[in-house]
Amino acid sequence: MDRSINMVDQEQDGMLPIANVGRIMKQILPPRAKISREAKQTMQECATEFLSFVTGEASDKCHKENRKTVNGDDICWALSALGFDNHAQATTRYLHKYREAERDKAAANNQNTAHIKSHGGLQVAQQNQTSNLEFRVLGKGDNSLVTKP
Repeated sequence: MDRSINMVDQEQDGMLPIANVGRIMKQILPPRAKISREAKQTMQECATEFLSFVTGEASDKCHKENRKTVNGDDICWALSALGFDNHAQATTRYLHKYREAERDKAAANNQNTAHIKSHGGLQVAQQNQTSNLEFRVLGKGDNSLVTKP
């Protein structure tokens, strides 16, 4: 019995979390609708495969361009290159709105960043920073995470 549970765990490594997949599925269904575990697992496998397919295409583009980081524009390009034009357009609109919101947030933070605090005669300036969402293309066997300051 333990061995079959372990095999299920191994199969789900690298897959989207099934609880998240179930929550997304429930959003579109009527409130009292039930979703079987098998349906969630099937959707989990399909969504994971789709994301891997698109990300792989974007990664190949970056590799050809000697870049190590896949960005949102690369994902949008890959969606379009693979024939998912309507998804590419929607994702491009979302990415544009996301970047606009991040710029607005950064501008608001910049207006409020130079707060000076006094600590026993020592003055310290605090800075608020916004983070950028990035995907890093890893080579085979490279499991290290790289973060940008």
